[in-house]
Amino acid sequence: MRRLLFPLFLAFAVRAAALPVEEATVADIHAAYLRGETTSADVTAAYLARIAAYDQRGPHINSIINLNPKALDEARALDARLAATGKLAGPLHGIPVLVKDCIDALDMPATGGFQGWKNYYPPTDAPLVAKIKAAGGIILGKASLSEFTRGGGDNVNSVLGGFARNPYNTAYATGGSSGGTGASIAANFAVLGIGTDTGGSIRMPSAHNALAGLRPTVGLVSRTGIVPNNSVRDTAGPMTRTVTDLALLLDAIAGPDPLDPATAHAAGKIPATYTAALKKDALKGARLGVLRQVFTAKVTDPRILAHFEQTLAELRAAGAVLVEDFNVPEIDALPRAPQTSARRKADMIKFLAAHPGIPYPSPEAIAASKLAHPLHQAGLEADAAAGPVETDPATLKGLEVEEAYRVAFTRAMDADRIDAVVFPVWSQLPVINGDRNTQLMTETPNPKGGVTGLGSSLTFVGSTLQWPALSVPSGYIGERLPQGLQILGRAWDESRIIGYAYAYEQATRHRRPPASVPPLVPGQL
Repeated sequence: MRRLLFPLFLAFAVRAAALPVEEATVADIHAAYLRGETTSADVTAAYLARIAAYDQRGPHINSIINLNPKALDEARALDARLAATGKLAGPLHGIPVLVKDCIDALDMPATGGFQGWKNYYPPTDAPLVAKIKAAGGIILGKASLSEFTRGGGDNVNSVLGGFARNPYNTAYATGGSSGGTGASIAANFAVLGIGTDTGGSIRMPSAHNALAGLRPTVGLVSRTGIVPNNSVRDTAGPMTRTVTDLALLLDAIAGPDPLDPATAHAAGKIPATYTAALKKDALKGARLGVLRQVFTAKVTDPRILAHFEQTLAELRAAGAVLVEDFNVPEIDALPRAPQTSARRKADMIKFLAAHPGIPYPSPEAIAASKLAHPLHQAGLEADAAAGPVETDPATLKGLEVEEAYRVAFTRAMDADRIDAVVFPVWSQLPVINGDRNTQLMTETPNPKGGVTGLGSSLTFVGSTLQWPALSVPSGYIGERLPQGLQILGRAWDESRIIGYAYAYEQATRHRRPPASVPPLVPGQL
């Protein structure tokens, strides 16, 4: 399906535009619209041309599964509306957005990365997609992902999508499972992106692709119409090139959904706009706890340890007060709360029931199809065989562990008057695409030089707490590979940590576009 769609866009001319789309922000584009310097159709065509040139050709970023065949028509309709009224249709007027392909969007298949669903078209938009459209956004297409949103370290485990490549160095992984969104927004294939995060799937690819990416508090954004992984932890969130655009996109997608009971908890906790937090001096006086417990020298690449010390110096220079000895004593003795087969099965049954006509309409049928990536087959079979979630011992124990984390972090943060917690997103560099033989976490160096591992993500903390956490670009090390600073806040503290991320971003300006996908020139296609 994807490869049949791409030739349709090869006919777009690469023409000189008043506004280069590379690294363009929402504000840049809106200003150009209002000055009459460009149109939604031109901007949409420019991003489609970049996708045609670079996703399945050139560096073969391979980050898009499907494109919206009506994207240009929708853009022209917005242009006509602006011409008739002189006003933008909404805060995302004419802004191309890519969404992870586990999220329902009309006129495109919803695959979840699973080849068994490659021809399934959902009957409605997911509520968060409907909110983006209501704000004037254009859903440009669907980004690739690990099958069923399962995967963090490499993002290669999808038969349908295949490898997504890191545009900063295409030999390396994008991170997952929202790796397609991460790579595509980094490569300037759209302005804004949506990912999902259960165990770290927004923050991991954001760190690997020099993006700002936010895992919101569970309940801030609707999960209806999204392939589930763990309904206790699942959330969708923004992935963008700037913190300002992250705040604008969060404004558009946050809010209640009667079909998602978790969103009821957000009542009274959503500000009029998250952009109010965008202050360059937001870090002045902020007490930040440095959570060294989770990235000790024993399991962390020495380059990341050294780089993080530079990041801490940058935070100090921006006015932050660092609590270097911050510690949460209880977490060392607590196990990792599992994402259980019983939970996945119960959640998937509900999702499938809301999607009439979907192929393989049960966990048992999905497992029996044998169409999944071999890395997922055993897990799918375990899901199919699982018993009731309400009595599953591992699920119940996991809930106890998660609550113990919340109690422990609250106590420790209160004791040290901590406003937010900071630590890296990863303890290791991105893995090489397909090289699973060097991705084993050990306590001693491996023959190829250094501890590596798919389990080296440090995003489990925010996921266990179900609190908001974000990644903001913090520089580059190794093979031109981006790094991310992770900022963790308490429940519903999105404004606070967005403010901190913005102040850090403005003080450092680490984001730069990847060299593998330069601006197009006339005749390139």
